[in-house]
Amino acid sequence: MLKNWLEAFRLRTLPLALSCIGMGSFLAAFYGNFSLSVCILSLTTTLFLQILSNLANDYGDSVHGADSAEREGPQRSVQRGSISSKAMFNSIIVFAILSFISGILLLHFSVGIGSTTFYIFLGLGLAAIAAAIAYTNGKRPYGYSGLGDISVFLFFGIVGVCGTYFLHAESFEPLILLPAGSCGLFATGVLNVNNIRDIKSDKAAGKNSIPVRIGESKAIIYHTFLIILGCLASIAFLLLNEEIKSILILFPAFALFAIHLNKIYKAKNSLEYDPQLKHLALSTLLFVVLFGLSVLEL
Repeated sequence: MLKNWLEAFRLRTLPLALSCIGMGSFLAAFYGNFSLSVCILSLTTTLFLQILSNLANDYGDSVHGADSAEREGPQRSVQRGSISSKAMFNSIIVFAILSFISGILLLHFSVGIGSTTFYIFLGLGLAAIAAAIAYTNGKRPYGYSGLGDISVFLFFGIVGVCGTYFLHAESFEPLILLPAGSCGLFATGVLNVNNIRDIKSDKAAGKNSIPVRIGESKAIIYHTFLIILGCLASIAFLLLNEEIKSILILFPAFALFAIHLNKIYKAKNSLEYDPQLKHLALSTLLFVVLFGLSVLEL
């Protein structure tokens, strides 16, 4: 039973949740505003949200037919019957509650309950919970309209990184939009690989992801754009902060991104695309760690 739930949590996607919080925390430390309690509670809240999103996606795709017998990717929990629809629905409620409680604790220790900032971030948190659930659920799930990429870019990039930074510092530095964009672009890349893999089953289920709309070959070009632009954004941040030598520290991550793109261009079927989700997620986490080491000069 535990194995089934761990598979439903899709642990290989969790590095993306760690990445945006890690980036925001590293940037806070770079500008001299790091808080350990904010870092820990931000990680906890985001992990809950990521698991919530994965469970809701499993449930929603099963209900709407995207996880059918024709799906070429790994079978999901509800699809193969290892977890019932009712149990999955209940787990969504549990993780929505856990996300909310953890988020309230985060705001309590960062900006304080009752402040204007508290209500702004409470709204963002509720929006994140709603976005996680509505991606593949409801009468008009936005993931079926090709809007998943925008949501991932915002919540795993701009909102995730900048929001974390603000909770540390209670201020905003415009330049952090560049590394925030890097995280968002790489996270969008992970979703794009997932959608390229599932083009056939998604098309049959009426899930109009970007790869379904533009086709596999153009989706790969789009993917290349996401990865390269993400790398360039991080380099621009370092150059603007006169951290030119720090760029060298990022080369191992850039090399992994290049290997990833090479395998994407050579992939011929879903079995060859699927491992690249984990590859890109872990490469993104490594990128964030190396970025942090570079700006902190450790």
